[in-house]
Amino acid sequence: GPMIEMKAILHPTDFSETSKHALKYAVSFAEQYEAKLYILHVIEEITGAMYFDMLQTPPLAQLMTEIEAQAKTALENLLTPEMKEKVRFELLIRRGVPFLETVKAAAEFQCDLIVCGTHGRTGLKHALFGSVAEKIVRKAPCPVLSVRHPEHRFEMPERA
Repeated sequence: GPMIEMKAILHPTDFSETSKHALKYAVSFAEQYEAKLYILHVIEEITGAMYFDMLQTPPLAQLMTEIEAQAKTALENLLTPEMKEKVRFELLIRRGVPFLETVKAAAEFQCDLIVCGTHGRTGLKHALFGSVAEKIVRKAPCPVLSVRHPEHRFEMPERA
């Protein structure tokens, strides 16, 4: 058999076009290797002192519940009926910091590969914050395939 075994593949999604493009790769790998595909959406927790008093109030809890319900629906609609026939999959919703929850899920499900979209941000913003994909690459327990959206082509900087 193949030298590299792939039993589990993780695809974190933020429902962007970039993520949806990366999903095609994730499904294709899962199909070829007959691996199980885990599709993860992380809802960023609302934190910070300014929210502290609000955290226990019903409106915020209700909001989180609604966000979670919407995310669940969005996750279920990501895969086409054809994709659902081709691969075994599990849909995951977590709350927290996206890159951290992605790395945790990869460890938890002993994933052999993470396939994520990268928004290909460049310049100062990128230097200061880095992208979620970049943090996943640095901290992941397994190889990471980061897929750029075809429309986000790299422009060579102009020489002065």
